[in-house]
Amino acid sequence: MSDKNNLTPKQENYQNLAESIIKKFNQRGIEGYYCKDREEANAKAKRFLTPDCTVSWGGSMTLKEIGLIDDLKESDDYIIYDRSKAVTPDEQREMFGKIVTSDYYFMSSNAITIDGELINIDGNGNRVACLCNGPANVIIVAGMNKITDSVEAGIKRVRNIAAPPNAIRLNLNTPCAEIGHCADCVSDDCICGQIVITRRSRVNGRIKVILVGEELGY
Repeated sequence: MSDKNNLTPKQENYQNLAESIIKKFNQRGIEGYYCKDREEANAKAKRFLTPDCTVSWGGSMTLKEIGLIDDLKESDDYIIYDRSKAVTPDEQREMFGKIVTSDYYFMSSNAITIDGELINIDGNGNRVACLCNGPANVIIVAGMNKITDSVEAGIKRVRNIAAPPNAIRLNLNTPCAEIGHCADCVSDDCICGQIVITRRSRVNGRIKVILVGEELGY
């Protein structure tokens, strides 16, 4: 944790809130950490890795913004499973088989409640599948802008704040990409196919959450 004497009121509030959420994580079998900015979060995330471990990640603007994905791709210290290199359906299936058994899986969370619950909405479900089971360690990096006061507020946040810009980024033909908020669609391009609420990790410490005192991702 940072020295509060050197923080702005907003930064101090982020740290206070993070500290209270981390206590809730501990009750749910989740390890929690707080970093004041993206540089510190990047370094913290890589500190979990061991030489020659297998590593992959889910789609995440947060991971890109902190520079983690570029660092992983440029490193020779790890065995990287990069799903973007799998093109055909057979290659994608083979790649997912590797990813789901990786040592470390990085992702963000679409929302996190003040009680320490993780809220994630996915299109194909590969990201939430790895969160639920498979990789030995799941490391989540999330900005404090993802915090909500309830599961219901978290779902609303994801569908109205996160999903529309993601749909635009991915060039998808969804109503939210056109009107800027959720239309509860079931279109072919819908990215809200799976809604997963993580209340607890059955394997203590398998899920690790790094909260960051910045606004990151969508």
